[in-house]
Amino acid sequence: MSSSIPKEMLAAQVVEYNKPYKVHKVPVPSDLGPHDLLIKVAVASLCHTDFMVAEGLMGTKLPCTGSHEGAGTVVAVGSAAAGFNEGDRVMAGIVYHPCGTCPDCLGPENYSQYCPRSEGLGVSTHGHFAEYARIDSRTTAVLPDRVSLATAAPLACAGITIYRGVVLAGVEKGGWLALTGSGGGLGHLGVQFAKALGLRVIGIDARAAGLELTRASGADVVIDARDGLAAVVKQVRAVTNGQGVPCTLNISDAEDAISTACAITRMHGTVIQIGQPDTVAIPFRELIFRDVRVRGSMTASPQEARDMLQVVAEHGIEVAGNAFHGLEQIGELVRLAESGKMKGKGLIVVDAAQMEREKRVVAGAKLT
Repeated sequence: MSSSIPKEMLAAQVVEYNKPYKVHKVPVPSDLGPHDLLIKVAVASLCHTDFMVAEGLMGTKLPCTGSHEGAGTVVAVGSAAAGFNEGDRVMAGIVYHPCGTCPDCLGPENYSQYCPRSEGLGVSTHGHFAEYARIDSRTTAVLPDRVSLATAAPLACAGITIYRGVVLAGVEKGGWLALTGSGGGLGHLGVQFAKALGLRVIGIDARAAGLELTRASGADVVIDARDGLAAVVKQVRAVTNGQGVPCTLNISDAEDAISTACAITRMHGTVIQIGQPDTVAIPFRELIFRDVRVRGSMTASPQEARDMLQVVAEHGIEVAGNAFHGLEQIGELVRLAESGKMKGKGLIVVDAAQMEREKRVVAGAKLT
């Protein structure tokens, strides 16, 4: 470890369930494993899972530094962390120390959910709401020059989750894909990914801000769920030759969102459930009479994450963000998220100096 790396750092930690984050000094991780990297965090993002951790729903051992969505600069490299160098700008995912032998570790061909034997940054081990973070090189991606740290951080979980959903949908280029909950943090990214991959997109949301963000993200058809189920179905069938879409991604946590997702999906089509309500209640008529198949999807494989970053770089995909500067602002970010008024993702800028240094690199890459 370099002598320039301090012994202590500022971190925002869950120290007691259902209580605010505590921002205080903690030791900088110093015991890097062979596959580990130490990064100086530039930006960390808030995710739905962070609330589950804070509520004790994930069984997290406390204290725990929050956030599994982060981006920063490598400052130390483990002995077996191949392909990484100090100074690399990277995006770090949630999975830490996968076993490497189970079906979920063996690559995009059979990567189903995530390694069940691994740890999770910000869930079972410390995450990115800190000045430094210890991450796993095997689930880390070097950023293309055109992708900024502020863009990359929320992509580390939200981005790869919705990107995999779009890929998993298997819709042919020029075909229709629908998203229920299209104007949220994941949804607006899903709209952009689908368009970048050559799909036509129907975005459905029940909030004025969500509908606005859906339009801004490029959806071909935007539908207000508040019009009622019958009206939504009618509008979807009007643009799909009366059949409905072959696949719908349900990103919403609303109780009736799964019913809408199934109803707009054509017979024998697929609904991919990404939102995480307590219960997913599927109407039997959709499941049995219309044979709509429902499956879940979570995070992506390391290669899918790298593929996603290339799509982001090539198509200029942008993340709608709400940036707060400094870990001390974590309480303000949480309050905004809980208010239901947040558009897109919530970010904590931990180290603004890194973002200033990268401006020339990103701007130059976009000109070439």
